[in-house]
Amino acid sequence: MKSSTWAVFALLATAGVSQVVAAECVDSPGNVLQVCVFTENGSAYYEVTRKGHPVLQRSALGLVFEGEKVPRLVVAGTAQRASRDSTWEQPWGEERRIRDRHNEMRVSLRGDTQNTSAFDIVVRAFDDGFGFRYDFMGVPAGRAVAIADELTQFKPAGAYDAWWFPAYEKERDEYLYERTPLDRITKAETPLTLESSQLYLSIHEAALIDYASMTLERTATGTLKADLMPWSDGIKVRRTGPFQTPWRTVLVSETAAGLADSRLTLNLNEPNKLGDVSWAKPAKYVGIWWEMHLNRSTWGSGPKHGATTANTKRYIDFAAKYGFDGVLVEGWNTGWDGDWIANGANFSFTKSYPDFNLAEVTAYARRKGVSLIGHNETAGAIQNYESQLEAGFKQYEKYGVTSVKTGYVKPNGTIQRSTPDGAAHNEWFAGQYLVRHHQLVAETAARYKIAIDAHEPVKDTGLRRTWPNLMSREGARGQEFNAWGDPTNPPEHVVILPLTRLLAGPMDFTPGIFDITEGGKPTVAKRVQSTLANQLALYVVIYSPLHMAADLPENYEKHLDAFQFIRDVPTDWERSRTLDAKIGDYIAVARQERGGSDWYLGVLTDEQPRTLNVSLDFLDPKRRYEAQIYRDAPQADYRTHPIAYEIKRQSVSATDQLTLKLAPGGGTAIRFKAEPIAASDER
Repeated sequence: MKSSTWAVFALLATAGVSQVVAAECVDSPGNVLQVCVFTENGSAYYEVTRKGHPVLQRSALGLVFEGEKVPRLVVAGTAQRASRDSTWEQPWGEERRIRDRHNEMRVSLRGDTQNTSAFDIVVRAFDDGFGFRYDFMGVPAGRAVAIADELTQFKPAGAYDAWWFPAYEKERDEYLYERTPLDRITKAETPLTLESSQLYLSIHEAALIDYASMTLERTATGTLKADLMPWSDGIKVRRTGPFQTPWRTVLVSETAAGLADSRLTLNLNEPNKLGDVSWAKPAKYVGIWWEMHLNRSTWGSGPKHGATTANTKRYIDFAAKYGFDGVLVEGWNTGWDGDWIANGANFSFTKSYPDFNLAEVTAYARRKGVSLIGHNETAGAIQNYESQLEAGFKQYEKYGVTSVKTGYVKPNGTIQRSTPDGAAHNEWFAGQYLVRHHQLVAETAARYKIAIDAHEPVKDTGLRRTWPNLMSREGARGQEFNAWGDPTNPPEHVVILPLTRLLAGPMDFTPGIFDITEGGKPTVAKRVQSTLANQLALYVVIYSPLHMAADLPENYEKHLDAFQFIRDVPTDWERSRTLDAKIGDYIAVARQERGGSDWYLGVLTDEQPRTLNVSLDFLDPKRRYEAQIYRDAPQADYRTHPIAYEIKRQSVSATDQLTLKLAPGGGTAIRFKAEPIAASDER
């Protein structure tokens, strides 16, 4: 392990005079990255270089505690060091086996104030990025502290553009990304992807537990600062000693594709705490959902109620006929009538509407080999939901409901919290209050062997490694925006998500819309802006262990040949490779089915037609494959002929290259079905 103990390096001071500053440094295992921590004039900083070139300039470190002055810090003693090179296995995921190869450095800092001035900075350096966290293990057990601010900065060296949307907005994380110079950022959500002519960076966090979600605020030219989503009284975080913060993470890559294939966030989370989680199963599902967004049925009771026993059985029949694992049922429980967003405390999570018989429906599904997926919309009434968690999950376990989709549709900053004195408070959707709540939901669900698919969630920070029942999340503009038409998602949206939001973890985007014009909508901006082949490719490009076939059953039965790809494509993978990507323009992703030999390829483009040459060198060189190609027809165009597709089959091998022509808003989806290995090849 190459590292520098009290290395000496030149640093430009504010007066422009060179100072000599001592630092503790750690190199990544392949000597790609170096992270250095040091103090100057009583303040702590870090710097990062890649192959000797600056990546992050001198950036501040530290926390500010309520009621305490900011301490003057010095490094105490020599850094402790460790290395790891191991491989661990995910019970499900985009990759079965993940290598954790890093060098670690623990730097102890001491100050001149109370006990909170003594803390460690723990740094882990990987070849594709790094993470660091604050360790306040010296705070006495049970001592309460309040964090007023976090000083952490990220100061990229050089000119970067940012792919971002503003934090603290009404609709949480459900906004379109824009690309601007870094200095146009106000406050941005993470993961925040930065692009320069030489490097790509992604700033995020890992292991967000009992802490506030971090956003990033631009505080000076080229400077981003950690901004913690506060409690309603302005305090950022309340903890008792001892405690650790989440990891602050930065992915570093020469290519956009390299960001997508990093597993650094997962590696910074603790191993599985649940033991055998074979009950948390990857799946494909259909459900009573899209029809409500199209206003063909309602969540609430009445003549158009969607979640009836009869309608649910219709979806169960469809799922059983075509090999789907589950049926999602939204609107089954009482509380949806009237302004449910304003009246979330009226929701019951055990009581069904009279026209929905939970026992009958689940028994029917069980006979058909299909599982029911529960739905718990809270409307941000957290305390109402928490008071029913045990009873709700106990009931779902009784009836064989093994996964639940949760929802938190409430304007950001208006999450309801009441204190014992009767006072009412409004909280942010990803402050410490909601982080604690989501953790409680995950742990309660795990006791009843229930998996969670969270919508309007706190962002993913890799906790699925520790609690594998946290299977998927939304946390971005999904397919439902394509039904609402105000406006819908542009074609570039799905080629931005894999290099931004999806760097955090799986997303339940709900792909697979075949009736793209929705009965003849003439205005492109008011409907799905993609071709049908693009909708198929989403199943490979956008990773989720729980994938929905979101359209109505009758629309799939009009195109059974294209529907075959959705039936075939897995949701659990042996390995994944991002072959090529340009953020906002195009992406190509290949994945091998877990425990099998078949590979799948998804390729997407934005509004521009594009021809991509894709090498098949990811395939097994000992095999030949039948490439089942679902592609845009020559006349396909998301604006004029979105449903024009064609299906082709050809024999290929690892030495081949495919030339893929993508229509505007188009895509290609391919199943590489492995042919038997010839006896001569086996020898």
